[in-house]
Amino acid sequence: MEKAMTRLNTKAGRKNLLNCILALVIATAFLFPIYWLISMSFKTDVESFGKIVTYYPHEFTVDPWIMNFSDPDFLKSLKNSGVIALLAMTVSICFGVPTAYGMGRYKVPGGKGFLLSFLVSQMLPASLMLTPMYLIFGKIGLLGTYLGPAIAIASGSIPFIVITLRPYFKGIPVSLDDAARIDGCGVIRSFFSIMIPAIKTGIITVVVISFLNGWNDLVYSMTFNVKPEMRPLTANIYKFQNKYGTKWNCIMAYGAILVLPVVLLFVFLQKYIVGGLTAGAVKE
Repeated sequence: MEKAMTRLNTKAGRKNLLNCILALVIATAFLFPIYWLISMSFKTDVESFGKIVTYYPHEFTVDPWIMNFSDPDFLKSLKNSGVIALLAMTVSICFGVPTAYGMGRYKVPGGKGFLLSFLVSQMLPASLMLTPMYLIFGKIGLLGTYLGPAIAIASGSIPFIVITLRPYFKGIPVSLDDAARIDGCGVIRSFFSIMIPAIKTGIITVVVISFLNGWNDLVYSMTFNVKPEMRPLTANIYKFQNKYGTKWNCIMAYGAILVLPVVLLFVFLQKYIVGGLTAGAVKE
């Protein structure tokens, strides 16, 4: 019996070791591009264009970072990205969360049709929506404003929010609603005081994803904000390419600044994001 248990433990230990090695290999493959991005941003022009590939900066420099942060156009683009991302997140949350609550807590006529339309809308490419949105925004005066691309981005985030949060709201016991009614809470107060805190994990998940959708946007911001001074970070990375060549270290520093907020959000909020996406993926 002891030999069998020892053999079983040895087999399980080997399996765990193989799983750890496999996980390490996959993590290295996914994280290496980020490492290369940051490493290149601290290299000099000579080292960047050298024939010998270096995997870390031999001549460490912060000039590419200083060049970016000292550029007024970069600071404007940074502000534009932040404003558009925050506006898109706000619009998405204001419309998506109440919709998910209504479809999760109440019997909505044609609810399955609504959910199907949300799923279909997430499959539509952004290029298909550009022309009708451009015509609509032009008539209501949203071209050349931050609100135009924010609304366009939110149109793609709201279906995701509804699909993700609906199982959360549906899983909350009805007894909580009854207890809130007995204590004198109305629907709105019950929604903000009881329902929202009860699904904190899901709320954090959709807030982060909605913000990142706005932060990473290029198509809508380029289409609806034709003025160069209103373009986000994603639209201005081309300026390091000219007739004399490409400043790869500056581009890498620019890309690192663009990517770092995304990485930091996922590092510090990964347990909420993973838990939220898992709960929202449960099939009913």
